[in-house]
Amino acid sequence: MMTANKTTTPEPQTKRAEQFRNYTDSVHQERVKGLYFTKNTQQTTHYAKGMKERYGKFNHRSMTIWEAFQFLDKVVDESDPDTSLTQLFHALQTAEACRKKRPDDEWFHLTGLIHDLGKVLATKEFGALEQWEVVGDTFPVGCKFQEANVFHEFFGENPDSADKKLSGQYGVYEAGCGFDNLLMAWGHDEYMHSVLRNHAECKLPEEAYYLVRFHSFYAHHSSEAYNHFMSEKDKSLLPLLREFQQCDLYSKTEDDNNSGEGSKMSKDELVHYYKGLIEKYCPGKLAW
Repeated sequence: MMTANKTTTPEPQTKRAEQFRNYTDSVHQERVKGLYFTKNTQQTTHYAKGMKERYGKFNHRSMTIWEAFQFLDKVVDESDPDTSLTQLFHALQTAEACRKKRPDDEWFHLTGLIHDLGKVLATKEFGALEQWEVVGDTFPVGCKFQEANVFHEFFGENPDSADKKLSGQYGVYEAGCGFDNLLMAWGHDEYMHSVLRNHAECKLPEEAYYLVRFHSFYAHHSSEAYNHFMSEKDKSLLPLLREFQQCDLYSKTEDDNNSGEGSKMSKDELVHYYKGLIEKYCPGKLAW
């Protein structure tokens, strides 16, 4: 895992911003559409509550963040129209984009590295969940599914849509209650956020937890479709969330020689740098 001494030589980025997140006719269209059909019809309030309770016991494994990365090399995100590389490559691409964006904010770099680490849920070692249970955009359950969500039309077959209590504009929540108080669809964001929160030795700032939990909440940070739930905290962190989203999305490439998003560091140097950040901000073994 990331042991070669080869330096990365990036090719010029030719993909335009508007070409990312193409859910209409990408080369991965059938794969992506099929996943979202299942996700949007099966992610109910009852399901999300059950999975949060199941994985909130943190009884699957005990290991460091660095040890967990070996599992990301087994995961290709089937919801992603922009890349078919493993999530190990994506983690490095995002981390290096974050480092380029904010050179002096180490916590921001580490957040880029670990933001999708919850996708280990798709591996057999963590329960072998189906991909619709792990990847893709996140959204609140227990309230109306907003049209800004990807493949919104599929929510018509979600049982919650037929429940008046769960499908109203505010559903079971109150205006301005804050995203922290919403029950989100179960997936890698919720899982990794809970794992980090549960680790007493973690020294990441509050902003990092927020980015891990809501970076896939595209209907919010790209379309502001859930503004009626926003708290002052959510309003203040929206610019940071959008900044992180750019590092996450626009660093994606199908070039597996560009795992460091154009970094001039060797693979050994990348390993040394990010291992150091893990030891500084989130040391020791975590309960997964």
